[in-house]
Amino acid sequence: MSEATHPTHPTHHRPLRRTHDDAAGVTATINRAASAAGAAGRAAADAVRHPQAVVDRLRHLPQALPLVRQAVAPILTGRVRDWRGEYAYTLGEQAFVYGFPYIYNARLRHQWVTQPRDPATVPYAAVNHFWHAQRLLDASYRDGGCPNNDTLYSTAWVDLRSEPIILSHPDMGDRYFSFELMGITSDNFDYIGQRTTGSEAGHFAIVGPDWSGQLPDGVRRVATAPSPWILILGRTLVDGEDDVPNVQTLQAQYRLTPLGFFGRGGEAVDPERLPASHEVPTPVDPAQDPLGPWKTLNAMLAENPPPAHHAILLKQFAEVGIGPGLDVEAQPEAVRQNLIRAATVGTPMLKQQMLSGEWAHVVNGWRYPPPQMGRFGDDFVKRAADQSLAGIMANDPDEAVYLLNYDDADGNKLSSGRYALRFGAGAMPPVDAFWSLSAYGDDMNLIPNPAGRYSVGDRTPGLVMDPDGGLTLHLQSTSPGEDREANWLPTPESGTWFVILRMYRPHREVVDAVWECPPLTRVD
Repeated sequence: MSEATHPTHPTHHRPLRRTHDDAAGVTATINRAASAAGAAGRAAADAVRHPQAVVDRLRHLPQALPLVRQAVAPILTGRVRDWRGEYAYTLGEQAFVYGFPYIYNARLRHQWVTQPRDPATVPYAAVNHFWHAQRLLDASYRDGGCPNNDTLYSTAWVDLRSEPIILSHPDMGDRYFSFELMGITSDNFDYIGQRTTGSEAGHFAIVGPDWSGQLPDGVRRVATAPSPWILILGRTLVDGEDDVPNVQTLQAQYRLTPLGFFGRGGEAVDPERLPASHEVPTPVDPAQDPLGPWKTLNAMLAENPPPAHHAILLKQFAEVGIGPGLDVEAQPEAVRQNLIRAATVGTPMLKQQMLSGEWAHVVNGWRYPPPQMGRFGDDFVKRAADQSLAGIMANDPDEAVYLLNYDDADGNKLSSGRYALRFGAGAMPPVDAFWSLSAYGDDMNLIPNPAGRYSVGDRTPGLVMDPDGGLTLHLQSTSPGEDREANWLPTPESGTWFVILRMYRPHREVVDAVWECPPLTRVD
């Protein structure tokens, strides 16, 4: 749900902070050592070429990383202590990558349905009920996830096991809005919104994989959900703080109505009149049980059956107790210990993949997402790292493209100083909805600043155009001057940071990376 593609991401797809390591079952000690653990993959690759160097390096690794040493030791020595354990470890790594979205979404669902925190900014609602953000997020929100400062969010965890749920919205006029529909694996399966279904008021049936029946007249069916449980992420554009009450009025008219209730009156029902259950399965806490991630995964696979063509993969995982409804505790001790080992290093591995940027096409430092973003499907590594870990879910590029940039035009990390981003005349980001630029600290939060400015884009009042018709944006910690303040995006006085350029309903040349975003230029 993050608005970053990696976390980001993002979101595509997450304005709201997820504790990824907790969700994946990584212990608190390993969390503190995650950056060191991220080097495990490189260490393994170096072991064959430079064995003595690796031995020397291992002597200096923190004591908190015995499982990383254990992973590298067979490469150094050529000896395996227990074939069952090593086999369980290799299958466990694959199963962790495959199952990460299930594990993470089990934790996320439990948090958002059962744990009220700050209802103004953090989702909390009963199953099949919407939660609506009450305000735009700013630097006071510190849960990370690269939130945007352009839309109010609406989220819902939806249970489709017994019957379809009908989503209804009022006439939205010319305002941008979308409801992103995500299956339990983090893949999108459809959209309801301005681009896909239009802005007129309507009723849309979200149907689970095993339902067959008739829908009422006037109800439009969207694509069949791939899993019994789904997540809805809605975005409604806000044109500044004064527009928030108008959006809240629209949100109050969004409805989720079970088919049985909808059929009684032929229309959406006030949420207050619908059942409101906060009962969802509790994921196994890895702090209490190091096998917790696998127990959670097995339960989630039973609740949300994988597609039939994954049967051969699930057959392999079943050999070490991983699969729908299986009991991982019944496995031999060596298998159990190596499954713990696989879960421990799994999240740092996924983080390293996400931060590497290898999933992206880079232009002038900007990371363009691949066309499969949002629906990676059987590409399990990208599904886990670049959708689920990075942002809970990710927008389809046709709906929105988020470009991330960590570097200036010379390839140096963005840090203290003054930068400029200049779009030439006639070369603004080509979109049918809107675009905006936001800056984030390394903690993936918006950057605090006295001016309270968190984005700049085509809807920013008072933008000053260049004499030739271009547009120059100023990225720096202090104001560029009163006459250019509308073009200013505040950045930190010190430390590194990064930016995200969001483009909603982008033109084809953005999706295909034909339109090239200019580089960020250091001007001091």
